Amino acid sequence: MKPGEFYQRDRSMHPPAYTKDYKTSVARSPNYALISLQNSASEITGPTFGHNDIDPMDKDLIHNYASNGACAIGERIIVHGRVLDENGNPVPKTLVEIWQANAGGRYRHKKDTYLAPIDPNFGGCGRTLTDENGYYYFRTVKPGAYPWRNWVNNWRPAHIHLSVFGTAFAQRLITQMYFEGDPLIKTCPILNSIPDADAVEQLIALVDMNATIPLDSIAYKFDIILRGRRSTLFENRLEGN
Repeated sequence: MKPGEFYQRDRSMHPPAYTKDYKTSVARSPNYALISLQNSASEITGPTFGHNDIDPMDKDLIHNYASNGACAIGERIIVHGRVLDENGNPVPKTLVEIWQANAGGRYRHKKDTYLAPIDPNFGGCGRTLTDENGYYYFRTVKPGAYPWRNWVNNWRPAHIHLSVFGTAFAQRLITQMYFEGDPLIKTCPILNSIPDADAVEQLIALVDMNATIPLDSIAYKFDIILRGRRSTLFENRLEGN
């Protein structure tokens, strides 16, 4: 049976391509109207990943780059949640990747010239597969805020970048996760470009004391919602309905 197509994106929740207060959107915004394409087989199938593609240490950013038994410096945290689709169904065995700045707000990248020091035991990236219930988790350190040349005195809130593949290329999502209570969220030009206040709230991970490990790591819960798939006709009826 052919898989159903995916719901179209809700553009009212997405920021416009050009936002005057987000300076780099000038170069990134298209000059012509977007083209609407119907889902083809290449968009509604693949990719697939197996546990043999992932090392168990890949999801532990505190240790996965460290040497000689050392660990990354910073506030130890757990980031966890579920990957679901718009119908509330779990998305199992999907690849979740993260990358982030270190506790001082600096990325391990040659073009990052912020004066915060590099942590020699922190690589800043990790990956994992969701389980059969769509659950994922990472151990890492809380990233620091950092300045950026948008206007004279703009600072990015602490955040973690996420890439989620889903069950098909049409579900692919690249986003950012922020932290509950961060005062820089309200002043961030990137977040302020999002027109829907509820959509902004969905990008903020909440403190989860039930998952926090005493004397070790504070936990943050962050569920990720991917595009849902339409039902497909099977013998003149909606399969699964």
